[in-house]
Parts: sequence; structure tokens; C-alpha cells
Amino acid sequence: MSFVLIVNSLLLGVGLAMDAFSVSLANGLHEPQMKKGRMSAIAGTFALFQTAMPLIGWFCVHTLVSYFKAFQPFIPWIALALLGFIGGKMLYEGLRPDEEEEESTGVGFAALMLQGVATSIDALSVGFTISDYNALMAVAAAVIIGVVTFVICLGGLKLGKIFGTKLAGKATILGGLILIGIGIEIFVTSMF
Repeated sequence: MSFVLIVNSLLLGVGLAMDAFSVSLANGLHEPQMKKGRMSAIAGTFALFQTAMPLIGWFCVHTLVSYFKAFQPFIPWIALALLGFIGGKMLYEGLRPDEEEEESTGVGFAALMLQGVATSIDALSVGFTISDYNALMAVAAAVIIGVVTFVICLGGLKLGKIFGTKLAGKATILGGLILIGIGIEIFVTSMF
């Protein structure tokens, strides 16, 4: 394991984790009373997806490269659709009038899985950049990316909780707008 591999993996982890950080921030805004165990589960979910996607991309390069190249143009569209749907739902919930104040239940399992896919789908292309790695090096790089993502997402959740408590009822609207913005950003940067 070389110094360059570690540094490159750390930098890839930071770059790839930015979308997951923003979504974690939105989740923290949406659920300001979130407990530490739930925070770890959410950050762990993002870390798991960010670890798995480069390995899937690496595997595709080594086995199914011609099929994967045909799929690559659809990645920005998929991320935009998933984050737009989740963000739109949060925006709708934040804007609709409440008959009674109810405790926020936070992001559900299905929405968390969609967020995980949407924020990590661009990590599939990292498999192309690490295609010259052997299997052990690819796994090491993916694990480093996952650990970096976990730490960054915990920070995003913590910040979201702080601001979510201060923003109270408007936090869901802001979280929804953030998710829609991330979807648009992924789409625009990938297309141009």
C-alpha cells in the first residue's frame, strides 16, 4: 500500500462525500432531535454506498466494461430524479399546512436507500480511475473512501441538527431545497 494510494483515496473520499454531506445536512435539518445511534446508521449507510460503488465500478471495468459505458450517460439523470423526488417530497411536507403539530419521524429506510444510491452513483466512475489497481488496492481505496464519507456525514448530520433546532418548522423546506439543488448540481456538472 503506497502513500500515493492513501492520499488519492482520501482526496477521492472527500470529493465523493460532498453530496452525501449535503444530504446528511438536510437529514439533520429534517430531524433535529436525532439520536447518536441513528446518526451513525445514516452516516454508515452513506459510507457503505460510497464504499460499494467504486468497487462495483472497478468490477465493471474488469468484466462488463462495454455494458457499463452504455449506462454512464444515464447516471446524472438517475441522481437528478432520485434527489428531486426525495427533495420534492420534503418540500411538499414543509409547505403543506399542518392541522396539528406532530413530531418529525425523519427519513425512512426507503428514502435513505434512495439517498444512498443518488449520492453515490457518481462513485461508480471512480472504478474507472482505479481500474489499474489490483483487487486488494481497489478494496483498500474503497474502504478509505467509505471511512472519510462516514466522518464527513456525521459532521453534516451534527450541523443539520444544530441549524434544524434553530430553524424549527422551516428546516424541512430548506432540506428539500438542498436535496433538489444537489440533484441539479450533479446533473449540470455531469452533463457539461
